[in-house]
Amino acid sequence: MPMPVQPAGPRVPASRAEIGLSFAPVVAKTAPAIVNVYAMRAVQTRRGASLLEDPFFRRFFGAPDGPGFGGPSERIQRALGSGVIVDPSGLVVTNNHVIEGADEVRVALADKREFDAEILLRDPRTDLAVLKLKGGKGAFPSVVLGSSDDLLVGDIVLAIGNPFGVGQTVTQGIVSALARTQVGITDYQFFIQTDAAINPGNSGGALVDGAGRVVGINTAIFSRSGGSQGIGFAIPADMVRVVLQSALSGGTSVRRPWLGATLQSVNQDIADSLDLARPVGSLVQTVRPGSPAEKGGLRVGDLIVGVAGQEVDDPDAFGYRFATRPLGGSVAVTVVRQGKELTLQIPLQPAPESTPREEVTVTNRSPLGGATVVNLSPAVAEELRTVEAESGVVVLAIVDGSPAEMTNLRAGDVILEVNGVKITRTADLVRVTGQPARVWRITLQRGGRTLTAMLPG
Repeated sequence: MPMPVQPAGPRVPASRAEIGLSFAPVVAKTAPAIVNVYAMRAVQTRRGASLLEDPFFRRFFGAPDGPGFGGPSERIQRALGSGVIVDPSGLVVTNNHVIEGADEVRVALADKREFDAEILLRDPRTDLAVLKLKGGKGAFPSVVLGSSDDLLVGDIVLAIGNPFGVGQTVTQGIVSALARTQVGITDYQFFIQTDAAINPGNSGGALVDGAGRVVGINTAIFSRSGGSQGIGFAIPADMVRVVLQSALSGGTSVRRPWLGATLQSVNQDIADSLDLARPVGSLVQTVRPGSPAEKGGLRVGDLIVGVAGQEVDDPDAFGYRFATRPLGGSVAVTVVRQGKELTLQIPLQPAPESTPREEVTVTNRSPLGGATVVNLSPAVAEELRTVEAESGVVVLAIVDGSPAEMTNLRAGDVILEVNGVKITRTADLVRVTGQPARVWRITLQRGGRTLTAMLPG
């Protein structure tokens, strides 16, 4: 009896022989390019309280500062993760959280060679980082980045990394879901979900398809025990490619298209009011004058349902599709306006730094002392992941132990007003905080909310 003809595309095994096939060729092709990443950071520690903590008693007893004498001592914190060599020159992609705060990064290859690595680019918004291996003779083993858009739910994938530091390990599973948003891991939430076992130490490792192409970078798990429970998340390769191209062009940060509009998810009530069959798309709430959104004809009340021919279900999906487009030219954005579907061409431009930063650190005696602030602009708002206000200055950093830290000020806060004076430039803030006050009234914007605090002088 002739074998049934299998349809084109993905198919199930058709014989016992096919069931017995192995993934060994895929592993042999990709595993040499999967590395272990060791990040080290020196931290200052101090022993518990004792007489020798006091400088007077240390001098009296002739005890020097240092470890064992109550003085500061240095301890090395180590973080372990995985990475993927994506270029024969020694470029490695890993998770930003693996190397965050590291003073030294070392990479171990599958063949047991070890190299120091330089951090070329960190992108906290995607939790990705690009490293460059130092030294080495000849080309490094590398992998090919595939297209995450080619994946289908049910496709078989392999996760390769170094879980729990036991050494390189391969696990196999399927793609459980695509375009997972609202996971709360990074700014650009559009994850590949897989049931391939991913454990601590796998972060930064590769999610590989059946052809040996890297389709994602493993970044997080959902777990109540700390181990794999069959819900792992990977950053899509198409987003990895954007970050990698920024590093290859010599950039130290990722420049992405800026929309200049705020979007809202569509719930059932909104869907009913718009006569939609189901809650889908992103509703335009505001459009900034002069922004790409305005130039492309986007209006408040428009419902965005597609980008470059790809359906978008919510603002996170739109953000991913828009952010992975290359700068320059324009992109087709599909909207529904008054019941009619339209296609708009939105320019792909980066957020402008329309106002000079004029960075200053507040040194005056005030609740804001120790805060480093810059003037607000679209570029700064994008960089700090803050909701852009009409005016104000934004907190860039805070000195440890400063009055600003005690006030619970945070990076990304937009200071709008101090003691009744509107703050439009950093010079305004320096001038106002230089005047003594018995009570400080501070109004700021945080996460889209306006807060006012009364603090003693």
